[in-house]
Amino acid sequence: MAAGGGGAVIEIKSKAELDSAIGGGTPVILHFWASWCDASKHMDQVFSHLSTDFPLAHFLRVEAEEQPEISETYSVSAVPYFVFFKGGKAVDTLEGADPSSLANKVAKVAGSIIPGEPAAPASLGMAAGPAVLESVKAFAKETHASENGSQLLSGTSDGLKKRLQELVNSHPVMLFMKGNPESPQCGFSKKVVDILRKEKVEFGSFDILSDNKVREGLKKFANWPTFPQLYCKGELIGGCDIAIAMHESGELGDVFRDHGIQILDNKVLTGPDVGKGGTMDPSGLSAATTSRLQTLIGSGPVVLFMKGKPDEPRCGFSRKVADILRQEKIKFESFDILTDDEVRQGLKIYSNWSSYPQLYIKGELIGGSDILLEMQQSGELKKLLAEKGVPFGESLEDRLKQLVNSSPVMLFMKGTPDAPKCGFSSKVVNSLKEEGVDFGSFDILSDEEVRQGLKSFSNWPTFPQLYHKGELIGGCDIVMEMRKNGELKDTLSD
Repeated sequence: MAAGGGGAVIEIKSKAELDSAIGGGTPVILHFWASWCDASKHMDQVFSHLSTDFPLAHFLRVEAEEQPEISETYSVSAVPYFVFFKGGKAVDTLEGADPSSLANKVAKVAGSIIPGEPAAPASLGMAAGPAVLESVKAFAKETHASENGSQLLSGTSDGLKKRLQELVNSHPVMLFMKGNPESPQCGFSKKVVDILRKEKVEFGSFDILSDNKVREGLKKFANWPTFPQLYCKGELIGGCDIAIAMHESGELGDVFRDHGIQILDNKVLTGPDVGKGGTMDPSGLSAATTSRLQTLIGSGPVVLFMKGKPDEPRCGFSRKVADILRQEKIKFESFDILTDDEVRQGLKIYSNWSSYPQLYIKGELIGGSDILLEMQQSGELKKLLAEKGVPFGESLEDRLKQLVNSSPVMLFMKGTPDAPKCGFSSKVVNSLKEEGVDFGSFDILSDEEVRQGLKSFSNWPTFPQLYHKGELIGGCDIVMEMRKNGELKDTLSD
């Protein structure tokens, strides 16, 4: 894109356009705004004036509701919201109408235009007149638009957890939104309200703008950073994009029917076979699709077709099933049906089961989250696994032994070799690659049980941890020293 500075604020229309601007290496300040939000409009005046004060930086603007992909990428849950980039990486954020903080943060990434002089907050007055500055400050003070949620996010009290649990279970279908169904305060919330009305389901709602503790606490409680959030029977379905996709595909209605949700025409679907009552004909599948589905179902003794991955579920029902399987220490394969529409639609027909997740054991459909939970609580799940000869109940120590021996050279790190999440992990990865050593890896951030268990297993409290033939070599410092002495490649080649 032809991005420029010198007072020009550029409207971003796509993620590709944004990625191009960020990738140039020039300092970038990105403003997420909404036309209905007065705070956005006031802060946009300051933003525009700052673009004049800092001509060497790029000032970009995104209409949050019109670009949901970009908004979700940067976890935007309120406007105005600012993201600051330096060297192609996001280095800071700011939520709310706080002109002084905006000026200071801009100065940190863009630098002063007068060498030797502080750039902010004095810089704000260079182009932005006193009237603009005072009006924004007054607006922020009156509306409390500048909120600090970091303390709430650092931990959720037991009392708040209990309240959130009660709220998500207060109605069979529950929507946490901005505003209320009659007067939504953001376009995303309005879209989900419209969808629920089209689905003809009764639903409860909670205005997260009315209670900041609920607003911030729910982000952590649900592990979902944005709003609206839609729940069914206490389980998170997702946000606006997921609700839209499920509605358009018919899956949202299937989920409601499968969980006995009352429809506004007073027809109630209940009972254990709710999900099986479709009219789809398996003969409608091609031989190739049928063969592919059979291969996937038979890819392991236990196979879960879900939304997302076990470590990153994209709906609460998928998360529940993955959690149950882990609790019972059942090894399972998984398939993300969001990545393949042929499988997603075809499996509904093949199994005559209209929603997801779907769990198969030895090629036989068991059902979804409600059925699996009932089987776990009654003890039927363990009985079935024993009858089918499926091993379960593996100890953590057994699992750790299997992991450390899964590759001759095994690295337990933060992140992956292609995307390390800490500098120490990055150093070890680079050392192994530069020495030409083939190695396996495990992202300890993806599994808290492994992360904590490995500390005791190896008697080594930090990460990364490097193993050779099941034996601990050490962490970053030891690897660096061995490489410096020429011992690393020889040791790992034995």
